[in-house]
Amino acid sequence: MRNPECCEVMTPHEQRLFDKMEGKEDRFRAAHGRVFTILESFEGLRPRIDVERAKYFTESMRATEGQPLVLRWAKAMKHIAENITVYIDDHQLLAGRAGAQGRYGILYPELDGDFLGLAIEDLPKRTESPFTITPEDARVVVEEIAPFWKGKTYHESLNLALPADVHKLTYDDPEGLHSRFIVNETSSFRSSIQWVHDYEKVLKKGFGGLKQEALEKMAALDPLSPADNCEKRPFLEAVTIVCDAMVVWAKRHAALAREKAAVEADATRKAELLTMADICERVPEHPARTFREAVQSQWFTQMFSRIEQKTGTIVSNGRMDQYFYPFYQKDLAEGRLTEDSALELIECMWVGMAQFIDLYISPTGGAFNEGYAHWEAVTVGGQTPEGNDATNDLTYLFLKSKREFPLHYPDLAARIHSRAPERYLWEVAETIKDGSGFPKLINDEEIVPLYVSKGATFEEAYDYAVSGCTEARMPNRDTYTSGGAYINFAAALEMVLYNGRMKKYGEADLGEHTGDPREFKTWDDLWNAYVAQHRLFLKTAFMQQHIINNLRARHFAQPMGSTLHDLCMKHCLDLHTPQIPEGINLGYFEYIGYGTVVDSLAALKKVVFEDGALTMAQVIEALECNFEGKEDVRQILKNAPCYGNNDDYADAIARDIDRLSVEYGARYSKDLGMHNDVRYVPFTSHVPFGKVVSATPNGRKAWSPLSDGSSASHGADVNGPTAVLLSNFSSKNYGYRSRAARMLNIKFTPKCLEGEDGTQKLVSFIRTFCDLKLWHVQFNVINRETLLAAQRDPEKYRNLIVRIAGYSAYFVDLSPDLQNDLIARTEHGTM
Repeated sequence: MRNPECCEVMTPHEQRLFDKMEGKEDRFRAAHGRVFTILESFEGLRPRIDVERAKYFTESMRATEGQPLVLRWAKAMKHIAENITVYIDDHQLLAGRAGAQGRYGILYPELDGDFLGLAIEDLPKRTESPFTITPEDARVVVEEIAPFWKGKTYHESLNLALPADVHKLTYDDPEGLHSRFIVNETSSFRSSIQWVHDYEKVLKKGFGGLKQEALEKMAALDPLSPADNCEKRPFLEAVTIVCDAMVVWAKRHAALAREKAAVEADATRKAELLTMADICERVPEHPARTFREAVQSQWFTQMFSRIEQKTGTIVSNGRMDQYFYPFYQKDLAEGRLTEDSALELIECMWVGMAQFIDLYISPTGGAFNEGYAHWEAVTVGGQTPEGNDATNDLTYLFLKSKREFPLHYPDLAARIHSRAPERYLWEVAETIKDGSGFPKLINDEEIVPLYVSKGATFEEAYDYAVSGCTEARMPNRDTYTSGGAYINFAAALEMVLYNGRMKKYGEADLGEHTGDPREFKTWDDLWNAYVAQHRLFLKTAFMQQHIINNLRARHFAQPMGSTLHDLCMKHCLDLHTPQIPEGINLGYFEYIGYGTVVDSLAALKKVVFEDGALTMAQVIEALECNFEGKEDVRQILKNAPCYGNNDDYADAIARDIDRLSVEYGARYSKDLGMHNDVRYVPFTSHVPFGKVVSATPNGRKAWSPLSDGSSASHGADVNGPTAVLLSNFSSKNYGYRSRAARMLNIKFTPKCLEGEDGTQKLVSFIRTFCDLKLWHVQFNVINRETLLAAQRDPEKYRNLIVRIAGYSAYFVDLSPDLQNDLIARTEHGTM
């Protein structure tokens, strides 16, 4: 079962796996008994679809047609809160779910109700993240929910609104059900991109206090003003309704807890249920007084937020070690809490998070987010609004939880800055070495000055929270919620090679006619052709975004999220309003296939135009046959300079490519009323995007994955991990602010990081990352043999957690393509 010879050094995570195979009890189970028991009740179960949210949402929206959208949305939330089934799980200390017990997902028919009935048939069968549904629930979807939404969904409106030249690069069918995977819109997958609420507002004021603020603002309206009566009053009425909805929902849980306590035979559990009932009677209506009340209040808020709308990557949790800390500190001092009981409470939240699965109806959305992807980021560390180091005892407690509890929830993000304490960096490094992919690192030295340059104060920028995969939010100042375009720039390269066409799409004219590349005489000819295709894709993406930004507010509202935002309350505007006064609109467009394009262009420049080792005709001939019988050509191309090696030949091309995007963003973002910045964060989309791109001049075979994020191409980074950091640094255009996150994956062998020396090396590596002002880095620390063994025998490796794309997932839940992509990433054995 275990072959020590194949794994010279194992991570603690690998060791736990092998111990479980040998029948040994987990060494941390005794200290975390409650949450281990809860975890085992749903671990490995296929998620089911719960239709109640969609059913009650649809019932309410049918009854309120013609009313202001924000008011309709609030009434729908109230209807859901009054009618949806409430549950209290066995052993849980926290109340509040958005659906059925076990692992579950919920539906948002306002997004995709037009093809919901068809998708319900497909979900149990699809490879990526399948779900189950009962026959009765399927009937409800097909007969009661989907028919109402036909002709009313955002997806349908967007499909009809796109001009023909934009549509042909976006969708592969007239109905817009299938993506071309070229310039891919993402706004129809979710009603908002990643988001962070101001949870501290709830803890300090409660929804009762927030309702009172709305009532006072309503009383101050001018009774004769048409604007006040037609715009502000409906918004404030919606705020009061959604505040009432939150209270109703919480009190229904209190009543259920008392009912369960009345029939509970175990005295300890009876007392827990009665305490839960008392807490749910108080919060989130009133301000929290204790750590347990604060945790319960935050949990109700984040779970109801999931009911309110589908936030891309799931709503994040903000700086939990900051806003919980005063309650933790006070309860410890007054003897109401111990470190162990605090850890048990937050881990009850973790297992609650793990049961909610973000469900993507669209096949494209599912392919983008494999392995039941989730990004409910909890941010730790960083700096205070005054610029001082923010680490505290809770920071270290969250890191300890990640090392001891075998679960890939929540997604933990650690902020790094130049004055971060040595103990903090050491514990971050030790947590990374554990081997489950946590935490991902986000760099204050890049984000804070960049956000200040875009209009934030230093206090706001210092207080940012990680949101979603790699992004950051400033609660109460960020106001942008529209999904951005994912652009397959490897497709732009292919269109250069085939004069505006792609092998996947036959004779379809998709790109610019830049000529037969076999007739190009110079590198400049090739480069100018790539620039033309690149700019066409950017033009398409920006036209998409212009339409999206103006369309979404007609379809989506977010009264609870707006209640928690200072600027929304100040101006009585829903958060989905395209322009909110004083807000900062931070959006993005995605560069997919960065390393693939850079290495391909570098190979053509070096091999064809400088060395003359191959002609363009020879290269294209090899590409057209997918290198079959042309391995000599492939090796010549692969041996050209590659991005990720601190080689200025390739990195200069990378920098030029990046400049095309940041220059375009700087020039045309103002037309959109936002910062539309280039981002390098593919999630898992580099796999499906690769499936439409034929062989490329860097030696990549047809239809295989593209490079991910700002990482090097698979196996191309041969000069060690520090060289990867330096290439990232060298390829950025620091004179432009129209840039956003870069996702960077690094894979180490456990042997490389063995012992205290290994921890110290990793701490030094993290400091280098910080000094180079790179945005993000995340790590896999695992033996290749373990991954291969998990492919051969998935049942034995059911609990193997790996880092994917800003999130961690069970390796066996991934498609074979993504598993192979992870295995193919360069494994660094030295540093």
